[in-house]
Amino acid sequence: MDRREIAALLAYIGRLDPRTIRTDQGEARDQLAQWHELIGDVPMTTQHGWDARVAARQHIRTSPYQMLPADIARPWENYRHDRLARHTDPTPSADPDDQAAWTAELLGTRRAVAAGTAQPAQARAITSGRNGIDPRLKARLNEIGSCIPPAARAALAPHRPARAAREAAIAQGLPDALSVRCEWCQAPAGEPCRRRRIGPDANVRITAPRATPHPGRLDLATARQPDRAQQSTRT
Repeated sequence: MDRREIAALLAYIGRLDPRTIRTDQGEARDQLAQWHELIGDVPMTTQHGWDARVAARQHIRTSPYQMLPADIARPWENYRHDRLARHTDPTPSADPDDQAAWTAELLGTRRAVAAGTAQPAQARAITSGRNGIDPRLKARLNEIGSCIPPAARAALAPHRPARAAREAAIAQGLPDALSVRCEWCQAPAGEPCRRRRIGPDANVRITAPRATPHPGRLDLATARQPDRAQQSTRT
């Protein structure tokens, strides 16, 4: 705000709370200089929701204390922080190899959001929570088959043999053994089987995960596969 806007704001506040009115010309000049020094960087209004007069009116309505410059500056800082907290930096249009231009555009966008001249850019979720997966994402996954590129999946296979064996079995039309609980090692559905050994003290010891499921788990998944196929047909 410039001095003219601050004078208008003080006049507005004086109408609502006469305690802030300065009748002496020297005191009024000093008050104007003080407020300009403390909140000169605060705008009177912005395009997106900020109005210094609303902040002043709210303070006078809810506080018995006389209005101070801090009672305008504090809501303004809260406004800025709230907008930045809701902002997700969009990818700048500048050349990523031009670090100065990239950084300048990024900071410029943040300053515009904080100043209230631009709306926060919020990242859109790829799923819709309780309503399930976004239909557009579902269609895209059906088109490409997986969100993991085939080359990346092949590179990861040696590091996760159990999952690789599961994916290979499903690709061949075999039952998904990990869809059921293993009755031998007690591995829950979705988790790979583990080696189960009986120690000298007759206690069961579970060790490292197996790359392939236990035969009994595969048999159980095979037995349940027709039931699931019938359920999918009914639905």
